[in-house]
Amino acid sequence: MITLTRLSGTVFALNSDLIERIDATPDTVITLVDGKKYVVVDALEDVVSAVRRHRGEVLALSTLLDVEPWQEPSPSHLGTVTELHRVDGTES
Repeated sequence: MITLTRLSGTVFALNSDLIERIDATPDTVITLVDGKKYVVVDALEDVVSAVRRHRGEVLALSTLLDVEPWQEPSPSHLGTVTELHRVDGTES
C-alpha cells in the first residue's frame, strides 16, 4: 500500500497493485484496473516513486523470510483410512 493525499487534504492508502494508469492533467489522476479514479495532490513522479519504493520493500522483506524447503510428511503424520460398514453389515 502507498499513502496519497486527496485534493481535500485527507490522506489514504492505496493498493498500488491495482493501478492501471497515472495521468497528470494537470492534477494527478490515478485510474485503477476496475475503472475507479482518484485525484490526488501528489505529483505523478512522486506516485511512481512511491510504487517503486513499496515494491522494493516487498522484495527486500521477502529475502528475510526463513522458509524451510518442502519435505515429504513422515508416515506418522499421515491420516488413516478405514472402511465404512453400513448398518446392514455390507461394505460401502
